Amino acid sequence: MNTVKVKDVVIGEGMPKICVPIVGTTIEELKEEAIFLKSVEFDILEWRVDFFEAVEDIEKVKEALHEVRLVLPDTPLIFTFRSAKEGGEREVSTAYYVELNRIIAETREVDIIDVELFKDKKDVQNLIETAHHHHIFVIISNHDFHKTPAKNEIISRLQRAQELGGDLPKIAVMPTSTVDVLTLLDATRIMMEEYADRPIITMSMSGKGVISRIAGEIFGSALTFGAAKKASAPGQVDVVELRNTMELLHRNL
Repeated sequence: MNTVKVKDVVIGEGMPKICVPIVGTTIEELKEEAIFLKSVEFDILEWRVDFFEAVEDIEKVKEALHEVRLVLPDTPLIFTFRSAKEGGEREVSTAYYVELNRIIAETREVDIIDVELFKDKKDVQNLIETAHHHHIFVIISNHDFHKTPAKNEIISRLQRAQELGGDLPKIAVMPTSTVDVLTLLDATRIMMEEYADRPIITMSMSGKGVISRIAGEIFGSALTFGAAKKASAPGQVDVVELRNTMELLHRNL
């Protein structure tokens, strides 16, 4: 199993790493969030740029990114534009989505970009190529905010993300029952035991799915998301409580 080392953080060994999203709509809000996070213990920062009101102005996005970097220069940073159909705040054209991710990768001010699995295959491959050329890792992600697909479908999407060349295949699904949570956890286990050659990220969302956010070390998810000021998805747990609970599990494994 290969690990992914981003700055000083190794994803795929030991306890799952904790990622905290920032969701400010303006540069000022983003700076405030970043300053607040200086006093919080976490591993990786995710900038959910779809919340940013000037997201369709690439120069403004670059300026905001630079301001965040000034506050948190050494924190591994994921750049994510989550499209509305995958639970994000807005939709942009595919051409703009590709351009935005490409230009941000070229700045080398981020460490990881998030590319959605169900974008056009060629676009996904081109973005992976560009990112890797600039020594940036890629999460290939899929989100279902309505349901939990069948176990073999979850596994197949993670496999597809891996085959495309994503460094960190990711899937997040919505449970409608307790059985759905078990489906996601078992799909994670099977993927890790039988198919994965790199770390994967999985979660079952909402309150029902919280167990999947804290038990990654047992079932095979290498990264989890915790909320510091404002959650970016249903079921995100406070980052301090998340770490304490994960450490409890870790000590007893």
